[in-house]
Amino acid sequence: MEQQHALSSQETYDPNQLLDTLRERMKLKNDAALSRVLEVAPPVISKIRHRSLPVGASLLIRMHEVTQMSIRDLRDLMGDRRTKYRLSDAQGKPKSVQDQI
Repeated sequence: MEQQHALSSQETYDPNQLLDTLRERMKLKNDAALSRVLEVAPPVISKIRHRSLPVGASLLIRMHEVTQMSIRDLRDLMGDRRTKYRLSDAQGKPKSVQDQI
């Protein structure tokens, strides 16, 4: 069963708009060329297009590096309207002594 990521539950989320805009701005012929520029495997772009994989932070940073577009602009293009990001309570906490036994 496919697990849905939090970003895809937003009604405004459309990764295709982001990918198409990047291809257009960089004058790339297809997604294979985009994957080469972004230094990711072609299936990553396909999975993002089919919404089975979210645009992760490292890919967003790579998009910023190659386009010089702001992270905010990139997020706006894909319809990411979140204003805050929160870590779960478990993240960042040291393990208790009992958890290590």
